[in-house]
Amino acid sequence: MASQPDIPDLDPATLPRHVGIIMDGNGRWAERQGVTRAAGHEAGAKSVRAVVEGCRELGLQSLSLYAFSTENWRRTKTEVNALFGLLSKYIRIELDAIHKEDIRVFFTGRREGLTGKTIREITDAEEKTKNNTSMLLNVCVNYGGRAEIIDATRRMAIDFKQGNLSEDQFTEEEFQKYLYRPEIPDLDLMIRTSGEERISNFMLWQVSYAEILVTPTLWPDFRKDHLFEAFREYERRNRRFGGR
Repeated sequence: MASQPDIPDLDPATLPRHVGIIMDGNGRWAERQGVTRAAGHEAGAKSVRAVVEGCRELGLQSLSLYAFSTENWRRTKTEVNALFGLLSKYIRIELDAIHKEDIRVFFTGRREGLTGKTIREITDAEEKTKNNTSMLLNVCVNYGGRAEIIDATRRMAIDFKQGNLSEDQFTEEEFQKYLYRPEIPDLDLMIRTSGEERISNFMLWQVSYAEILVTPTLWPDFRKDHLFEAFREYERRNRRFGGR
């Protein structure tokens, strides 16, 4: 987190507030390199470091990374264990640097199904950085957009049943309060690496009016120059939010 490369010529006023990244391509990168999928995920961790640094240097408000989806449990036990082992390693190695950069980190998703060790590690990371204010780093683990909407609806229905919510309060603004992390704004820009043109159940509520950018670059090869080019493309777009 200590490197300070040249800051690109980007207008701070045009930067997105909240960027989400579907980090895709670790497996294909590993296959092309002739290494294991676990090694591909390990290489992808270097891209996480580069992107967090780049966003922090530009003063981005919020960054969400799709680390492990509710569907990823369908992968082999070996790969799932490797992914959670890498998550543990990343927290252990990077947390102090993230904290030093005044980044608040939290983990979004269902805690059910996670091991006690993983829950302790992510809870400790959230606790350590809870007072940081310069950037929000949202790591989506055991996360699915549909699951988030269902969980929010369930909590909203309970409040209604208990008399804490009236029928006329069923609005988009009120529903937002029941999402996993209501404090983060909607996505302005969603980036997907590896060329696949799918949302893959990622932040379905928050992505409604996001600009979507798909890059053929595999995630382990994605670096700050790719991130900055994505921001330049975002500058060139005209967001109308359904208007003219």
